[in-house]
Amino acid sequence: MLTAHHTVAFLILAATFGSAALAGWAYYRRTEPRGFATHLIALAQTLLVAQVGLGLILLSDHRRAPEHLHYLYGSLSLLAALSPWLYAPADRRSRLAWFAGATLVAGALAVRAYMTGVG
Repeated sequence: MLTAHHTVAFLILAATFGSAALAGWAYYRRTEPRGFATHLIALAQTLLVAQVGLGLILLSDHRRAPEHLHYLYGSLSLLAALSPWLYAPADRRSRLAWFAGATLVAGALAVRAYMTGVG
């Protein structure tokens, strides 16, 4: 289970930074948000939910991270990625910018979570 947790961590880093870059590029080019960028943001959010679930399974098996900040950074990463669902404006282009920014923040928090989780 720990190997799966580590594997999903690398997938999260790739998905969050990749989707934030792609969505940022689409926003910069003033194109309509659809297709690959939106699907990659959804994948990043799904991976974060799965990662928190795997972490909870590891906690129930009495496996603890070396630092307690690992849990804070992991939780904040998930909350950052999901926050635009509550706060993003209705305009599609502005909404894409909110999701890109939040996904970038989630990726940065995921890096910190990884750094505090590796012993």
